[in-house]
Amino acid sequence: MKTKEKGESEKMATKSATKIYKCETCGLVTTEKGHLCKPKVVNKAYTCEYCGLTASDPRHVCKPKVAKLNYVCDSCGRVAVGKEELCNPKKIKS
Repeated sequence: MKTKEKGESEKMATKSATKIYKCETCGLVTTEKGHLCKPKVVNKAYTCEYCGLTASDPRHVCKPKVAKLNYVCDSCGRVAVGKEELCNPKKIKS
């Protein structure tokens, strides 16, 4: 697997610094507990750099992220935006 060049940006889910709440009834995740009927503090929350959604799963997948996935590893099946992120990249046909 190749390493990224200096200054090359990588979009991914990043850990949030603010308090995050999840509704135990409907599963909605937000920073404002007043909007939830049964809020519970979430220990770990992430903000997707593609769509801006706050999620409790760092492997959150959204339509904007999926649209940018261009390569699949022919060895393990992992998908990525750039071929340099995979050990055996193969272009995904569109």
